[in-house]
Amino acid sequence: MFRPIRKQPRVVFAIVALSTLAACGDTVVEQAAIGGVGGLGTSAVLGGNLAAGAVVGAAGNVAYCQAFPDRCN
Repeated sequence: MFRPIRKQPRVVFAIVALSTLAACGDTVVEQAAIGGVGGLGTSAVLGGNLAAGAVVGAAGNVAYCQAFPDRCN
């Protein structure tokens, strides 16, 4: 199902990773959703576990946005 995604260049991975850091969201729920989507997309590109990627992405984005609220757009 995700084989066409794997054939994309690494630029796609970089864009997905950077877009999650650039958009934090206003609430914790938005931050978790944005991070989860970013983690899911990254896992799909790298061929990893999608559920784990979503959880790690959500947790990472919430942690980053809570630690550095002035850096979030």
